[in-house]
Amino acid sequence: MTVFVLVSGPFTDERVWSEVTGPLRESGAEAHPVTLSRWPGADLQTHVDDVVRLIDSLEPGPDAKVVLVGHDYAVHPVLGAADRRPERIARIVYLDAGLPQDGDPALALVPDPAVGELLRADADSGREPASATAPAPAPVPVPAPEEWRRWGSTEGLSAERLRQLTALAAPQPARTLTRPLRLTGAAADVPTTGILCTAGGVTFETVQALVRTGPPQFRRLADPRVGFFELATGHWPMLSRPRELAEVLLRAAAGVGRRLTAPEGEWDPFREPFLLDVPELPRVRDGRLDLHLPEPDPARGPRPAVLFVHGGPVSRDLDATPREWPFYVGYARYAASLGAVGAVVDHRLHGIADYARAAGDVAAAVELLRADPRVDPGRIAVWVFSGGGLLAADWITAPPRWLRCLALTYPILAPLPGWGAVGARFHPVDALPADGGALPPLVLTRAGRETPQIAATVESFLDRAARTKAPVEVIDVPHGVHGFEIHNRTDESREAVTRAMRTVLGHLGVTPA
Repeated sequence: MTVFVLVSGPFTDERVWSEVTGPLRESGAEAHPVTLSRWPGADLQTHVDDVVRLIDSLEPGPDAKVVLVGHDYAVHPVLGAADRRPERIARIVYLDAGLPQDGDPALALVPDPAVGELLRADADSGREPASATAPAPAPVPVPAPEEWRRWGSTEGLSAERLRQLTALAAPQPARTLTRPLRLTGAAADVPTTGILCTAGGVTFETVQALVRTGPPQFRRLADPRVGFFELATGHWPMLSRPRELAEVLLRAAAGVGRRLTAPEGEWDPFREPFLLDVPELPRVRDGRLDLHLPEPDPARGPRPAVLFVHGGPVSRDLDATPREWPFYVGYARYAASLGAVGAVVDHRLHGIADYARAAGDVAAAVELLRADPRVDPGRIAVWVFSGGGLLAADWITAPPRWLRCLALTYPILAPLPGWGAVGARFHPVDALPADGGALPPLVLTRAGRETPQIAATVESFLDRAARTKAPVEVIDVPHGVHGFEIHNRTDESREAVTRAMRTVLGHLGVTPA
């Protein structure tokens, strides 16, 4: 018999599952919705304990298969409980939820930026509470009916349904969101299913693209024990599509679901050699910044510099960080081989709530770069990639005089669906000024086979740039995918990289031979 343990996201309790439990029980399964503790001092561990107690209360039975379902935030206590009772769990279902890792607080995935600001001080005060008696911050208040969209797509929910949701909700204890998830890895082999609510913008194809072209940590989603379903609705399918959700849960429990594919073997795209042959040149390290230096020439004096800003988010647990990847080393060496200092910064964009910290890392790297005696502080270019594109908003909003060029390669130029935690500051489309003439030259390299969600942000940026007469030069790679330098090692890709580099260096006053 299949035994479902249903754990809902923030503010809600077991009542949110009332229209799902009936169909599950009609099928012959057991369904046990959970109400997590709501007292102000409750934290994430309290909620893990809540789920563990429910699991322990179940009659094991020789054929019982316990399926833990975590919606949104609730995947954190679900994972914590599975880690403590792995022998009892047949499957974990991520219902429109993120992929938290050991040490991650739920706040990192909260889409409402106002909540991030409200709780950031508690999250930054330490990875654990200062003491058992330390007062907890005030709980996060229940959203008003019109505010639920900050937590996810409300497609499929009427105005009356949203009012009911608010009426039934309770404040979320702050430390359930700020305390880190602790996992030992005991449940690492438990099969999993992801249910994607596509009205929020994430589809099976989006996840497949991440596995194919994204950071290495996404490749584990192609494990054959991981299945996926899509529901064409918003973030609360237990309210908008309850019977359809029940059917999907039953199929997930049976091991059904679409599977992702990954490149064969142990191929790591970010360890592939750079697509151009570039010479190995001297490298020096200063904190988070690596400088790749051109051949010395006393007659030329300090050189202009290009700062390469990696994309992400990337895992904090990588064996080699981006400045060690041949990809960014190759770009920096290429710039150095043509007469500029090529610099790479290791910024700490580990989650979508980390953009402010990453921006601080990049700003500090710029100051280190400009202070280096080998660098001309008045001739700097910043070159951002992929998810690092949102960091360009600061340079677009207030471009300094020394910024001679801003380059963007297959950038994300507006927060993607579900990325509300990024905040309004990091929105390059909105940052474009009415008078584009105040900007430095922008060099945008566009992948012709870009994922639709990212392509939409680029098109919005270019539409606004055209209206404001912003100085944008577009370099198209018609057959290129996101990360074309790795995945499309063609003459078209090499020509695009060469043209982009020479264009950027031209704005720095460097004329390669």
